Amino acid sequence: MEKLFKLKQNGTTVRRELVGGLTTFLAMAYILAVNPSILSAAGMPSQAIFAATAVSAAFSTMIMAFFANYPVVLASGMGLNAYFAYSVVPQLAEQGVTDPWKVALTAILFEGVIFVLLSFVKFRETLVNKVPENLKLGISAGIGLFIVFIGLHGANIVTDDPTNLTTLGTLSSPSVVLAIVGILIIAALWHYKVKGAILIGITLTWIFGMIAELTGWYHVDAANGIYSVIPNFEGYSPFAPLQLMASETFCKFDFSYMTVNPLNFIVIMFSFLFVDLFDTVGTLIGVAQECNMLNEKGELPRVGRALMADAVGTIAGAALGTSTVTSYVESTTGVAAGGRTGLTALTSALLFLLSLTLYPIFLAIPSFATAPALVFVGLLMIKNITKMKFDGDIADSVGGFFAIVMMPFTNSIATGIMFGIISWVILKIVTGKIRDIHPIMWVSFVLFGVRIATMILGLA
Repeated sequence: MEKLFKLKQNGTTVRRELVGGLTTFLAMAYILAVNPSILSAAGMPSQAIFAATAVSAAFSTMIMAFFANYPVVLASGMGLNAYFAYSVVPQLAEQGVTDPWKVALTAILFEGVIFVLLSFVKFRETLVNKVPENLKLGISAGIGLFIVFIGLHGANIVTDDPTNLTTLGTLSSPSVVLAIVGILIIAALWHYKVKGAILIGITLTWIFGMIAELTGWYHVDAANGIYSVIPNFEGYSPFAPLQLMASETFCKFDFSYMTVNPLNFIVIMFSFLFVDLFDTVGTLIGVAQECNMLNEKGELPRVGRALMADAVGTIAGAALGTSTVTSYVESTTGVAAGGRTGLTALTSALLFLLSLTLYPIFLAIPSFATAPALVFVGLLMIKNITKMKFDGDIADSVGGFFAIVMMPFTNSIATGIMFGIISWVILKIVTGKIRDIHPIMWVSFVLFGVRIATMILGLA
C-alpha cells in the first residue's frame, strides 16, 4: 500500500483512506438509483443501466487511483444524464431516429476520444494550473455552495416554489428532521475530532430512517418518489444487471446518424464535451483546495493523469451503456473524512463493484442520509472565501465572485466557471492588463463564447 499510494508522504493511513473511500461512496451511491431512473426515460433497460453505471464508475475510478493517485471518484455525471435523456434523445426521436439513445452514446464516445487528445496536448492540464488563484478559490467556494444546495434539496429541507423559486420544506417531515439531526451529529463529532465523523453521521441518519419507517412515521409512497429505506431482497438475482448490460447496452453505437446529420451530431457532442470539461476542472480544483494538494505555484501535480482517467472513463462509460462519466464533487466528502490518496478512490471503486451483487442494500440509502455529509462538506469548502482577495484587482474579485454565486444559482459547475472566466478576461482587457491573460485563458474565453452562441441559437 505504501509503495502504491505513498501514504506517509501524504500524511495519511490505511484506515483513514478506507473510511474516506466508504464515505465518498455512500455520499454518491444515489447515482446507482438515479441514473437508471433518468436514462430509462430514453428507452434503455434500467437494470442494464444500473450495471453500466457501477462498472464504469469502478473502472474509471481505479484508473484514477493507480494512475493519478488522487482521492477522486468518477461516475455518470448528473446533469449530463438529464441532457442525454430529456434533450438529446427526444430531439433525435422527433427526427425519426430508431433507438436514439445509441446515437447519444456514439456522441459521448467521440467526446471521450477528443478528451484523450486534449489530455495528450496538455490543454486541460494547463487550464487547471493556469486558472488565477482568486478564481480557484472562488470555484472551490462555489462548489461548496453547490453541494450544500444539492444536500438541502435532496433532503427536502429546501423545496421548489413557483413564486420564490425555493422555499423552506415541511419541518415535520421525517426526511427534513432526520437530515437536520444528521448535520448536527456530524458537526458534534467533528468538534470532538471523532474519526469517520461524516461516515458515522450518514450511517446513524440511515438507521434512524429505518426506525422511522418501522414505527410508521416515515411513509413509503413510491408514486411520489418516497421509497423504502429498508433493503429489499425480494426477487434478488445477483448477476441479472450484468447479463442485461452485456446483451442490451454494451457497445450499442449508431454511427449512421453522424454521416447524415454531421452538424447536429457535432453540436450534441460539443455540449457533452463542454460541460464535462469544465465540471472536471472545477471538481479537481475543489478537491485539491480541500486536500492542500496545490504546490507553491498554485499548480496541481499529476493533474494530467487525473484528466486522462476522466477521459478514458468517458469512453468506457459509452461502451458499457451510460452517459458521460466524470469526476464527482462528492469526492470532497471522503477528503473531509481523511482521504488523501488513490487508496480512497480504490475503496470506492471496489464498493461500486460490490454494489452489483448487493444492490438492494446500496439502493436503499436515502438522500436524507447523505444530505448531512454534503451540507457539512459544503461548509468546509465555503471557508475558501476567507482566502480570497476582494480589495485588489477588480478582475480577480469579480471573476471569483461570479464563480461562487453562479454555480448554485444555475445548478451548474461549468456555468459558474464560464461566468468567472469570461468576466475575468473582459475586465483584464478593460483595465489595461491584457498581458496578464495566459493563452489558455484566451482559449477558454473563445470556447465559452462559442458555447454562449450555441445557447442563444438554441442549438444546445
